[in-house]
Formats: sequence, C-alpha cells, structure tokens
Amino acid sequence: MKKVRILFQGDSITDAGRDRRNYYNLGNGYPSIAAPMIREAHPELDIEFINLGIGGNRTGQLFDRLYPDAIALKPDIVSILIGINDIWHRYNWDMVTTTDEQIELNYRCILERLRKETDAKIMILAPYLLDCEDKKEIREDLCRVLPIVRRLAEDYADVYIPLDELFEEALKTQPEPKYYSGDGVHPNANGARFIGEHYARAIEKLL
Repeated sequence: MKKVRILFQGDSITDAGRDRRNYYNLGNGYPSIAAPMIREAHPELDIEFINLGIGGNRTGQLFDRLYPDAIALKPDIVSILIGINDIWHRYNWDMVTTTDEQIELNYRCILERLRKETDAKIMILAPYLLDCEDKKEIREDLCRVLPIVRRLAEDYADVYIPLDELFEEALKTQPEPKYYSGDGVHPNANGARFIGEHYARAIEKLL
C-alpha cells in the first residue's frame, strides 16, 4: 500500500484548536473535514495527515519554522493557508507591520525552500475575508495581496484554491452574511466544512 504524508500548514484557521502535543491531531477546522473525505476516496492509500498550523502566525513566522515544521517531515503534499494575519495585525495589534512587499518576499522564500529542499507537491489556499463592516480597511489591503498570492501560486503551486472568490460566490445563496464565519476570518462549522470539501476535491489531482 502506497504511503502518502499530507501536511496542513498555516495560522489559526488551520490550527483550529488542535492538540499541539500531537501533530496527528487535526483540530476542529477544515483539516478534520478534509482528511476523512480523502481517506474514504482513497482506500488504496496509506495516508498520514499532520496538522502544524499555529494560531496568530504570519508569513514570516511560518518561514522561521519551515525546516522543523515542514522540510524535515518530508511531506508528499504540503498545503499552505497563510497571510490574513499579515494584514489583520496591521490594525489590531501593537507589532511590527508586514508590508505587501514583505508578504511576497516571505511567501516566495517559503515556496522556494519547499521546492528546493523537498519533493512535496504544493497546495496554496488563498487568504480570504468574508463581509464584515468592521474590516473594510482589511478588505482593501487583501485586494492588493490576493493577486500576489495568485502569482506565487502560478510560479510554485501544483494546486491553487481561490478561497476568497469561492466564499464570495457561495454567500450569494446563503441565508445570512455570517453563515460561514462570525468575524469574517475564523470559520465556524459551516465555514470549516466549506473549506474542507473544496480541499478534498482539489487534492485529487495530486493523489
């Protein structure tokens, strides 16, 4: 039976309350939805799922821990959902601001190392922001960053999931604007399932 190691990487959206003492614990977010769907679709594979998302992480922090938390694990597939904190923390936290240019540099360095130091296939999930009246400035910033992430995906990724666009389209048919997330960033059960289902479908071409 072929073994496949899949690594989930990112911030709190990926972390989702996981037990950090056990990296096989997938938390309560989209990894916990996607993993059983992928296993069910591929009984012929021995799939190992690892979640190393860390709440609050920005692109720079992910780069800093890239070797122990990605490269050294030798994943067959690594997915990355990162970037919203680089933007959000400009407004909500008393910390050094990450510019758009620094986001691109950090993210490119992450992807360069993964390409050079692993044989992993790469999935990039675009950062997103759902409609929230208190986050209009963040939306404006995200609209500048999303094209950067898409360009990086074109250069490095094997699969790209445009979550911001997918959520925007899906919300047109949902009963209320907070159907997927109360704060526009952290998914509730509906949002986690939405991401997880798209993840499970998108990864098919890599398995």
